[in-house]
Amino acid sequence: MAIKLYKPTTASRRKTSILINKDLNQVRPLKSLRVIKKKNAGRNNQGRITVRHQGGGVKRYLRIVDFKMDKFDIPARVETLEFDPNRNASIALLVYADGERRYILAPEHLKVGDKIMSSKNKVAITPGNRSTLKNIPTGTTICNVEMIASKGGQLARSAGNSVILSSIDNGQAQLKLPSGEIRIVSEECSATIGTMSNTEFRNVRWGKAGRMRHLGIRPTVRGKVMNPVDHPHGGGEGHNPIGLKSPKTYTGKKAYGIKTRKAKNVSNKFIVKRRKSRQTTN
Repeated sequence: MAIKLYKPTTASRRKTSILINKDLNQVRPLKSLRVIKKKNAGRNNQGRITVRHQGGGVKRYLRIVDFKMDKFDIPARVETLEFDPNRNASIALLVYADGERRYILAPEHLKVGDKIMSSKNKVAITPGNRSTLKNIPTGTTICNVEMIASKGGQLARSAGNSVILSSIDNGQAQLKLPSGEIRIVSEECSATIGTMSNTEFRNVRWGKAGRMRHLGIRPTVRGKVMNPVDHPHGGGEGHNPIGLKSPKTYTGKKAYGIKTRKAKNVSNKFIVKRRKSRQTTN
């Protein structure tokens, strides 16, 4: 895996880089494990925009990824490692001993031909193997972690992400998340050994707006260049400050540093230590 830098032959090429992973197989996704990805451009069933800056993008197929890996104690072989346009991590196509094929999220250092196992008992601590947290040694780096047993992985699923299993006590496991937050989950939850693949993804420089449009991301316009009817920051002549005590969103709510989490959130009891707060500057 390497970052390729383009020669500055044009203005857009000057800032552009791409990720090259020679370990990926150049194959089409399995027909039985793909569905059409429908577009809604950020609109709800009434046609109103509920999520801004979405629309366009290239036509894609959704790969049906197995986040649970609930074929227990059946060995599987990695047939291919593939690129998935719907996520920043790579995926792997497994062939189980009974002939069934499934896509999974590929951890780092997983290679074609490797044998992996998913079990509720102890497994070898090698990338790709999956087991319950109570059977994984503390201090192990894990990914694709469940928050509720048998629901499927929800934590550490993006490229280069991982969680550290800090401790296990009284049927509960403490997980240290990349944000610094320490969270409690049941020891019956499953996790995959290793770090999620494609760790260099964060170093890619998109270079031009067109690449973001291919991803389905439309331009973001500053509120201060809008009219007062469109944004609280809008209006005025020339380049003026926002003229408010604090920045606001386009709906009029305070932004940047304001806590949006509910004070009586149900999951508060599962958080031992809050994540590190971000420092905001005006």
